[in-house]
Amino acid sequence: MKKSIVILLHIGFWLCYLLLIAIMLAVFYRSNNQEIDQTARVLNAFKSLFLFAFLPSFLTFYGCYLIVFPKYLQQKKFFRSFIFGILISMAASIIAYMLMRYLIESGQLIDMDKGGIKGRSTAMRTILFMSFIASISGLAALIIKGFITWVNEIKLKEELKQKNHETEMALIKSQLDPHFLFNTLNNIDVLILKDATEASNYLNKLSDILRFMLYETKTDEILLRKEIEYIEKYIELQKIRTANANYVSFEVIGTPANITIAPMVFIPFIENAFKHSTNKKIDNAITVQLFINDENILFLCENKFDPNRKVIKESNGLGNDLIQKRLHLIYPEQHLLELEKKINLYSVKLTIKNG
Repeated sequence: MKKSIVILLHIGFWLCYLLLIAIMLAVFYRSNNQEIDQTARVLNAFKSLFLFAFLPSFLTFYGCYLIVFPKYLQQKKFFRSFIFGILISMAASIIAYMLMRYLIESGQLIDMDKGGIKGRSTAMRTILFMSFIASISGLAALIIKGFITWVNEIKLKEELKQKNHETEMALIKSQLDPHFLFNTLNNIDVLILKDATEASNYLNKLSDILRFMLYETKTDEILLRKEIEYIEKYIELQKIRTANANYVSFEVIGTPANITIAPMVFIPFIENAFKHSTNKKIDNAITVQLFINDENILFLCENKFDPNRKVIKESNGLGNDLIQKRLHLIYPEQHLLELEKKINLYSVKLTIKNG
C-alpha cells in the first residue's frame, strides 16, 4: 500500500478518535454546574483530553502497531499478542495517570484520588478505565495494521505472479530458437558449390529469420503479416533439403491488414511438422493453411508420417505441453487448440480470437 494512503489512514483514525473524546468532554462540562473560570476550564479540558484519553491510547496504538502485530500476531502467537497488548495498555495508562496526577495541580481530577484506601481504589479504577480505552485503540491498531499487511501481501503476490509470468515467458521464448539453423547452414554450404546465386538468396532469407528472432520476438505482439513472412521464409529454407517442389503447401486466406498476434505462435507447430514428416518425396506431405476473418484467426497444419518409423527426438524445439502452456499464458480463454493423430496423419487446429 502506498505510504500516503497509510498516513491518511492514521490521520483519519486519530481525527475520529479526538472528535469522539472532544464530544464526550463537551457533554461533561456542559452538565457540570460549577462556576469555573472559562480559561481554567478550557485548559483543564485540554489537559484531560491529552493525559486521560489521548496519551495512553497513542502509546498503546503504536505499541501494538509496531511491536505486537509484527512480532506476535503476524506469527500467529495469539495468546502472547493478547498478553502483551494488555501489558502495553496498562503500562501506558500508568504513565499517563502519573503525569496527570502530578502535572494537574487543581481540579476534580486531583481531588477525587485523595483519601487513603478510597483514593487508591479510585486511582486503580481510573487506571483500569484508561487501560480499557487504550485497549480499544490497540485493537484498532491491530485491525489497521492487519488490513495494510493484507493489502501489501495481495500486491506482493500480484507482483510475484507477474514476475513469474514474465520469467516463464522468457524461458519459453528462449527455447524457440529453430533447430533447423545448423542443418540450413550445412545445406547452403553444399548449395554454394552448385548455385552460388541461389545460395546467396537462401542466406538472405536466413539472415531475415535471424533478424526477426533477435528483434521482433522481444515484443508481446507483432503484425500478423510479419509472422506470415517469417513462416514463408522458414518453409523456403526447409525445402532446400528436398527436390520435391510440392513437398510443402502453404496458403493464406484472408487479409492480415493491421491484425497483431504474439510472435512465433504458429511456427512451433510447423517446426514439429517438419521434424515428424518422414517422406519428403510425396506431395503435400505438409499442409499449412491460415484463415483470417474479423472474428478469428484459424491455423491448420497437417503432416503425413510413417507410423512404423521412429523419429529421433531432438533437444531443440518445443513439445506440445510447452506450446500449450505458452498459449494459456498469452491467450487465456481466447484460444482453442485441437490436436488429432490418425494412422498416418497428424493435424493441428488452432483458433485465436481476433483482437
